[in-house]
Amino acid sequence: MSRAESLGQNVSGERQPPALYLLFFVEMWERMSFYGMRALLVLYMTAATTAGGFGWSRAEALSIYGWYTGLVYLTPILGGYMADRFLGLRKAITIGATTMMIGHISMAFTGEFAFFLGLACLIVGNGFFKPSMATLVGSLYQEGDRRRDAAYTIFYVGVNTGAFIAPFISGTLGERVGFHWGFAAAAVGMFLGQVLFQLVGPRLLGDIGKYPRRAAANAANAVKETLSAVERDRLKVIFSLMIFVVIFWASFEQAGGLMTLYTDTKVDRVIFGWEIPTTWFQSINPVFIMTFGPLFAAMWGWLALRGREPSAPVKFGISLFLMSLGFLCMVFAAQQSEVNGKASVLWIVASYLLQTWAELCLSPVGLSMVNRLAPARFATVIMGIWYLSNAVANKLAGFIGGFAETLGEAQLFGAISATAFVASMVLLFGLSKPLRKWMHGVG
Repeated sequence: MSRAESLGQNVSGERQPPALYLLFFVEMWERMSFYGMRALLVLYMTAATTAGGFGWSRAEALSIYGWYTGLVYLTPILGGYMADRFLGLRKAITIGATTMMIGHISMAFTGEFAFFLGLACLIVGNGFFKPSMATLVGSLYQEGDRRRDAAYTIFYVGVNTGAFIAPFISGTLGERVGFHWGFAAAAVGMFLGQVLFQLVGPRLLGDIGKYPRRAAANAANAVKETLSAVERDRLKVIFSLMIFVVIFWASFEQAGGLMTLYTDTKVDRVIFGWEIPTTWFQSINPVFIMTFGPLFAAMWGWLALRGREPSAPVKFGISLFLMSLGFLCMVFAAQQSEVNGKASVLWIVASYLLQTWAELCLSPVGLSMVNRLAPARFATVIMGIWYLSNAVANKLAGFIGGFAETLGEAQLFGAISATAFVASMVLLFGLSKPLRKWMHGVG
């Protein structure tokens, strides 16, 4: 029995559909490519031209990184609309993955034109791929199926399995052989994921995700263009929590920008005389996700059986509190590096651990919540809108990271910690009760 199958049975007590494990492995390959490229991106832009990079400043690189990661989460609105209205989920996934593969291939060539063309393809392709994959997971289950939350945890482990492997392949090739070899490896990962999806998908998925959701609903005379009062209330919950999701991801995404640069220059990465490659630190979070993901899912299930599971808004509040503690660790790291020149690697590991716990309280919970609260006829569009908060957050993350050179790292990390703490208190003690009321029984 695979790790994914074991997780599915342990959390829900029931066997998950085989199609879920297909999506698990497809997502693993696709995310391996995405995160492999992301691990190299800032290092590539700031590396000297003699080392194969562009030699851009940290501020320039972080600004471009912010634009890229922001737009990656903006295009799912259009991609979700196209999937719901015209394409269907499976065709949208194929278009998205193919476009991203072309983007990785482009980045395997030298020159600014190839670089920006590659980023553009990745941005557009992700817009089709990301919301459609997340919605396809939920489409495997009927309304009220209690296996759905466990399914999203399994899916999320797939995301992070790919993210864990990526730095060791693309990251190591990029740092030790050449950046363009790392980008080429990412293209191979995208190709393998799509081969698996095209060969196995038709047999396991049947007609699920094959046709546009809005078209199918119209054929069944099931579309109501006006929203009911309950649907409007539930959408209020989604849009309200997006504000706090922006704060979370703007903090979390420092890992790919500011924290990567900080780790590269101000963290003692030498263990037993060997220096750990900077990109390998990108695997810490996925390792913790794979370790603690099943435990968190089991914990929520255990609490649910006793009627004590926190609502989604409370989980979001807990998430932001843990994020605050994670960046408090970075404050201590920055203070140590100011005094000693280098910070202990343990501060970085502790920060990633707390950020991972925070992520597990928010990201898979949010995907499941949106899938349950959004009207079925607009599900992929609403999932795309949900990712809009990630778009704003990622652009904001790059903007915030650029202040490290003027404010100082300790001060900036402290400001991020304080912001997350205040947001957590607002959610936990101010908004959780009214938001739960608007959810109308959907926890």
